[in-house]
Amino acid sequence: MIKIAQFGEGNFLRTFVDYYFDNLNKEGNDYGVSIIKPIQFGTLDKFHAQNNIYNVILRGMAFGKAVEEVYKIESVKEVIDPFNEIEKFYSLAKDEELKIIVSNTTEAGICFNKKDRIDGFENVTYPAKLTKFLFERFKANLSGVYLMPVELIDNNADELYRCVDGYIKLWGLPKEFKEWNDKENFYCNTLVDRIVSGYPRDEKTKEHLTKLIGYEDNLMTVGEPFGLWVVEDKGDIAKYIQSGYHGIEIILTKDIKYYKKRKVRVLNGSHTNIVPAGLWLGKHTVDEVMNDKVLYDFLDNTLKEEIIPFVSDNIEETTDFANSVIERFYNPYLNHQLTSILLNSISKWKARDLPSFKDYYQYNGKIPTYLTKGFCYLLAIYSSVYKGDDGKYYVDLPNRKIELVDDKPYLEYFANGGDMAKFIKNESVWGEDLSQYKDFERVVVTGVKDIKNGKNIL
Repeated sequence: MIKIAQFGEGNFLRTFVDYYFDNLNKEGNDYGVSIIKPIQFGTLDKFHAQNNIYNVILRGMAFGKAVEEVYKIESVKEVIDPFNEIEKFYSLAKDEELKIIVSNTTEAGICFNKKDRIDGFENVTYPAKLTKFLFERFKANLSGVYLMPVELIDNNADELYRCVDGYIKLWGLPKEFKEWNDKENFYCNTLVDRIVSGYPRDEKTKEHLTKLIGYEDNLMTVGEPFGLWVVEDKGDIAKYIQSGYHGIEIILTKDIKYYKKRKVRVLNGSHTNIVPAGLWLGKHTVDEVMNDKVLYDFLDNTLKEEIIPFVSDNIEETTDFANSVIERFYNPYLNHQLTSILLNSISKWKARDLPSFKDYYQYNGKIPTYLTKGFCYLLAIYSSVYKGDDGKYYVDLPNRKIELVDDKPYLEYFANGGDMAKFIKNESVWGEDLSQYKDFERVVVTGVKDIKNGKNIL
């Protein structure tokens, strides 16, 4: 058996990673996942009650049709609570069959704390626990493993290695252990992509899915059909991680940067650019946006003319990905609220849309039409913000009132009547003065004025 130590028992890992290994087992392989509870909070009682078996329900659009499919997951072989089963935890570290370590401890989970002690466990970081785990494996004279964190940070495995190496130095562990960690363990950066909503929140959906499964499952978890796992190709990882389609698409690559750029610009960038316009025009969810012809055409033109051409030279591959993104946006089951996506949109537009904007401008010598219009709707919303009696910030859209959540200085700036032109020029916000792009300031100021006067500028 090929064993996987999995730090985390949450919905995403179970709907993505454990689902993948379960698919490999159904293809005739032998993988076994050992789930490790990474924090003291919570229990593993539901796993024990169900003998670690649960169901994944994939709901969404596939090949133009709405689908709901149930998959029984049996790849989880054991669950470990290291806070009460420390010997079991270290026993797994010394298991020769262990080849892979996966983690999802949230973006804040991969961090280094110089106050962590080697004799501590409950109150130390995940990388500190991992260092102790790997040290036990080293002392047992065993070979290294492949570490595949799926936390949503750039270069997640590189950052994890930096933390582990930091604890080796902080705790004065043997230089032989550092050499073993550097040579034997392969820290593989990853990119994951699947929307997971988890356990159903409303009783109606829960009853419907229970009927689909055929029995009550307190561990059921819901995700979309689309799944992509890009893994940095190091060592002999291809022996353990099989590429191709296995319920999700697996890509082993020496260069993960293209896939990261593609996801951020195509999926996240188009999301961020369409949401303010969708909200202003009265939509509530992403699928409502997709079913509005004007908004759909706006999204489609943004992708085809201003995003896809500047992701890579492989236009065909990027276009195929964009088509899959459009199908995912149509998913009627996700109920993906535009207000949720609007969260922290200033920094999101800077990270996700400004790079495409700049590439277009550099290539064409003029500002992009659709990204600029999306920016106009964004500033129409932000420049309308006001502070409520409850201390929160709100915007009165043409059809409803919404709460606006972002960094307080941005909200305060506009709530206090801040000048839009100055905000466009603010280098501390955008990293540069956006008025340097010819006509941008004029078009945005005019566009925002037109929007607030009731004009649809799309």
